[in-house]
This record gives sequence, C-alpha cells and structure tokens, in this order.
Amino acid sequence: MNLSNLKNEYDIVVAGGGITGAGVFHEAVNRGFRVLLVEARDFAGGTSSRSSKMVHGGLRYLKQGKFLLTRTAVKERERLIKKYPGLVCPLKFILPVFDHYGPSRSSLKAGLSIYSLMAGKKQHKSYSRAEAIMKIPGIRQENLVSAVGFMDAQVDDARLVMRLIYDACHSGGTALNYTKVTGVERNRNKRVSAVTVSDESCGTCVEIKTKVFINATGVFAEKLHPSPMKDFHIRPLRGSHLVFPGHCLPLDRVISFIHPQDLRPVFLFPWEGSVFLGTTDVDHDQDMNKEPFVTPKEADYLMEGLRYILPGIDLGPEDSICSLAGVRPVLSKKKVATSKESREHVVWKDNGLVTVTGGKLTTFGLLADDALKAAKPYLPAPSFDGPAQKVKPFHEKQIHPDISIKSKQRLWARYGTAAGTIFQNYDPSLFYPVEGTNALWVEICYAAEHEQVHNLSDLLLRRVRIGLFLPRGGKHLLDKVETLCQNFLPWDTDQWEIEKRNYIKEWNACYSPPQKRKGAGDGE
Repeated sequence: MNLSNLKNEYDIVVAGGGITGAGVFHEAVNRGFRVLLVEARDFAGGTSSRSSKMVHGGLRYLKQGKFLLTRTAVKERERLIKKYPGLVCPLKFILPVFDHYGPSRSSLKAGLSIYSLMAGKKQHKSYSRAEAIMKIPGIRQENLVSAVGFMDAQVDDARLVMRLIYDACHSGGTALNYTKVTGVERNRNKRVSAVTVSDESCGTCVEIKTKVFINATGVFAEKLHPSPMKDFHIRPLRGSHLVFPGHCLPLDRVISFIHPQDLRPVFLFPWEGSVFLGTTDVDHDQDMNKEPFVTPKEADYLMEGLRYILPGIDLGPEDSICSLAGVRPVLSKKKVATSKESREHVVWKDNGLVTVTGGKLTTFGLLADDALKAAKPYLPAPSFDGPAQKVKPFHEKQIHPDISIKSKQRLWARYGTAAGTIFQNYDPSLFYPVEGTNALWVEICYAAEHEQVHNLSDLLLRRVRIGLFLPRGGKHLLDKVETLCQNFLPWDTDQWEIEKRNYIKEWNACYSPPQKRKGAGDGE
C-alpha cells in the first residue's frame, strides 16, 4: 500500500497512528465511514509503544478528587478485558504501607473500596505486616505497617494499536505509516475541504478530499492546530523505564510504591518474562524530532526508589537489558509539578478540523467517541457497504496439531481473526518462542509480510517486542531474522546490512541501558 493506491476522497482523514488515532480510526470504520489513517512515523512509534503497559482506573486520581475520570477509566478497563481477552489481562498489584510517608492504610482502604464499587465487584484486599513481608521478599521492614492488594490490568500497548488498526483495515479502512499530513485546505466558508499528505520515504505528495480531518498527533498536535485555549499549550512530559531480566526479580504481581524523593507512584512490574521499573515524569527537553531516551539521572531516580523499598537488592542500572522512554502530551496552563498535571483529554473544533489530545491509554475509546461527536456536523451519512475483504471462517481443527495451546492462545489474543491467516499460511516449525522470550518466530514472519514494516525497529521493537527483552536488542539474531524474512521485505543483501546497522545504532542510542550508552548525557 502506498499513496498511489489511495482514493481521491474519504469521509474522514485521521493523522496519528498511536492509541488515540488508532481508536478513532477503528471506531469510525465500525460506524460505516470511509476512513484514511496516516502516521508520519511508524504505527505506535511514540508513547503508545513505550508506556507502562497498564490498563488501569487511575487509583491516584481519587486522591485528586477526579472521581468521574476514575469511574470512567475503571469501566473502560473492564470493557477492554472482556473485548480483548489474552491481550488485555487482569493483573494483581500490591502496595506496601509505611507509617512515616505515603498514603495511610485507612485512606488506601477507603480509596480501594470506592475503586471496587466502581468496578461492580470487590477487587482489593488488606494484608498484615507479616503477610506483606512474605508477599514482597526483601521489602523494607522499618516503619512497615501493612500492605494492600488490588486488581488492574496490563496490555502490550503497541500490539493493541496494531489490533485496532488492522481490524479496521480488514473492515474497509485504509492505513499508511511513514505518511504525513503537510497541509489542510479549506473552502470559501473556511471549512476543511482537503488535506495534503506526503510519503516520508520519497517525498511524493497527493491531495485527498475530505470534510473532516481529525488530528490525533499527540505531542505534535499544535503543529497542525494551535491551541484555541488562551495560555493552554501541550507540555511534553517524559516517562522512562528500565527493563531487567525476569530472573533478577521474579514477580507474579506489580509492586506499586511511593518514591521517597517526591512521593510519586512508581511501579515494578512483570511483563513478557521481563521486569519493568518505571516511570519518571519530567519535562521532555530533548530534540522532539528524535527518538527520546532515558537519561542517567532518570535511571538513578528509579534505582533510588527501588533500593529504598527493597534495601537488600543487588542491582544497578547497568544490570538492565534495556531502557525506554515515551513522551506524554499533557495540556498545561502553567508549569505546576509534573505529577499534578491533568491526564484528562481535550477536543478542539475548527470547522471540520478536530484535534483530540491528552488522555490515558485506558480511555482511548472515549477519546474516539468525543472526537467523532465533534466531527458529526461535517460528516456525510455513513457510506460503507461491507468489509473490503471477507474474513474466511476458520476452525480450530485447521490448526496443525503440533502447535501448542499456549501459542494458539497468544496468536488469537494478539492478532484476532488474522490469526487464522497465520495458522494456515506458515510452516509449523515457526510456531516456537524466540530465544527466551514469549514471542514466536512466526510473528516476525507475519509482521514482515503483512504489517507495513519499513525497518528493523518497526519489526523488532513494535510488531514483535524482542528488541526490549534480548541483550543488545537481539543483535545476535539479526542474521536469522534476515534469512526468515528476506522474501517478505524488499531489501537486497546490501540493504539488509544497512538496515541491521541502523537498527543497532538506534537501539544503542535510545534503548540501551543509560550507564552503558556512550556519550549519554542527562538532558535535564
């Protein structure tokens, strides 16, 4: 798919291939509109592949009095668990309670009772001091009072974006990555009439007629639509994580704790066989046109919190296998403490140009609904008359008997109906895990063939996440990836070598452990 394959006109053009844009695209297609989604970089290439992977109600927002935001997020969490089983998964949390800092046991109990009430079922539990010590081996015992447990959920953020986009494409939508909106045209009445889009790889431009343009470009939203709210502007905030091998910190639940330095919530959580420590919340002052990276200062902050809660732990930032940073779009009137900035979303309307930004991963569906409500006066009647390509019925008996139940469940969860294509079209020898990870080799092949992969970072950091879990980003497996995928990607031998060098260069600059990164500065 490229610009030459596009129609001349769409009911809606969406810019931004993160969770917000993907949600708008998915919902608009399901409502019967002809929709084009374009993303200037890669789908989920920004914060939507670098989040804390949590689909949660936002317990801390109760403390801020944001009951409606919390209630809405809790309901959305429950909806997503039901709609995407195996991709959005319930997850246990435990939060130690101390008597010299952080929230008290009584306040937590009250908040969690409200949290459970919003979910319609009890989802929290209190633990004694002795139980807390047993459930969190190595926990700081000085001033420890007790602990509380509760439920939230977890997701592969990038894979959720891909599900939304490709489910919508199978239903008639069109999506292109590395394609940028460079201009918005208006008619005599100053209403949107067309957008100009550019292929970022070759510079080719085309004009697409549309009456609705939805700007979901996150931290870049004001480049297409300056804030109409006086003194309110997007404040880019960076959230960073360190990733450790799972054997270093065996966990079956999230340890949520309060950082002693600034009383911010920090999480230590298991994901895909590894353990993540995050997140920070700092102003992003790095070059916005380059990939963000975790600074040594942020890494030290995270380790300070970890060592306080688990004082006997013998780990340093240098023991991590990877780091990753995302940049959140937060609408701010004046620079208050980063942790006090609102995470609620906003919608701006301007004669067919609708901007939606802010919000949480959990509530992407509400952002999509609000954006389409704002666009409604400019939309024609739904014109979609059926899926662009029929999905063939698929039965479990068509799956090769040697493929494990675990692999089947993983693929159904992450690819939806497209899993049928994977089971039917690829050799059963590919249905086994990639060296010590949960990812399957067949996922790499499928993504290379069907999911608009332009470079190895797209493939190994977002479509399949092995670049986050393997030493040096999986450098030692790149030759095997080439062998398996050379028939699916349009690269000759020389280009493969260039792609491998570029991938390692990007991984070293933006994903390697900060203390091992050559020339890493604080950037603060």
